[in-house]
Amino acid sequence: MADPLGASGELRARQPKAIHSALTVLEEVARAGAGVTAREVSEGLGLPRATTYRLLNLLVQDEYLVRMPDLRGFALGRKVAELVGSVAPSRPPQAAREVIAELRQRIRGGVHVVRYGDDSISIVDSDPDFPLNDELRVLREFDASAIGLLLLAEQRSLGRASARTAHAGRGIDDDLAAALARGYSSQIGRFVPGFGCIGVPIRDSSGLLVAGLCFSGPRTRIESPERIVAELANSGRSLAPLLA
Repeated sequence: MADPLGASGELRARQPKAIHSALTVLEEVARAGAGVTAREVSEGLGLPRATTYRLLNLLVQDEYLVRMPDLRGFALGRKVAELVGSVAPSRPPQAAREVIAELRQRIRGGVHVVRYGDDSISIVDSDPDFPLNDELRVLREFDASAIGLLLLAEQRSLGRASARTAHAGRGIDDDLAAALARGYSSQIGRFVPGFGCIGVPIRDSSGLLVAGLCFSGPRTRIESPERIVAELANSGRSLAPLLA
């Protein structure tokens, strides 16, 4: 395949093929998930290795991509999150918002509602009084929060896999096994030392995971979760027919 950037390696606005290639690289990173390497992008798209590196570097410079901490892989960056955020997910219906408001009154702490796709998460109602610490990280690193762990556990139960795991090897298998055994997910200390979160699934009538309720708060409440899990599960049953 010819190098669409040309010998200069510069991306010019009048080079449609180069612009198309950059967008294709961005789509490939989104499809493959956080941690995909330049080599994997090159092979997945059939692009020359040198072209792929230049496009990846341009996208990193413009903050559409970021390098992973190990410097080997790439993930979607701040500008992509801003673009996604500009198309706000639909708000839950009024009846659902009433259930959520009552739940927040009963348990002080962050209560958030998300929807799930096959390999995606959208935050549809973040607690305004206790906002999520890092929404972008929640959306792109599924193993970093109870919200993402719910989806990973569901995928594992269905024999699927996700590339959106930045902390593989840090107990992810134990986290998923625990979530499958208990019916809810939890994590402590990955976002803020001394704090954590709990995720409880919301399923449709066929049992498919469609949404989730998440509580975030001090680690003492996550380590003794019985009351919180019961409250989340009870509200989740009320929300299921409203969100499915």
